[in-house]
Amino acid sequence: MWVPRDIHDAIVTHAHACRPEEACGLVAADADGVLTMAYCLTNTQHSPTAYTIDPEEHFRALRHAESSGWHLAGVFHSHPHSDPYPSPIDRRLAPDPDWVYLIVGQEGTLRGYRLQGGSVTEVSLEIEA
Repeated sequence: MWVPRDIHDAIVTHAHACRPEEACGLVAADADGVLTMAYCLTNTQHSPTAYTIDPEEHFRALRHAESSGWHLAGVFHSHPHSDPYPSPIDRRLAPDPDWVYLIVGQEGTLRGYRLQGGSVTEVSLEIEA
């Protein structure tokens, strides 16, 4: 999956800014599946091990994406104290099997996954140079 540099940087910067709590947000894509926007949102749990996206911010992101001709294509969050791999909770709570799940690990590395029925498939990310 192609990840524009500005989207990568926004996600990683948000993850660092939210430490020691988990950061979270959504990503939008155009009709071709190209990522177009990272929505850096509030973790209402304020937890270092879990996140819940603020529902009002989620709705604003959805409205913005749709008004721009995009769709919500995934979610991102951080693991401030561990590797960027989906936890059992991440796998259990994954809301959409078509979404990409982006995770920033403690070292700032961004990884992508598809989560379906409890299974995890890594998505190769190509970060714009």
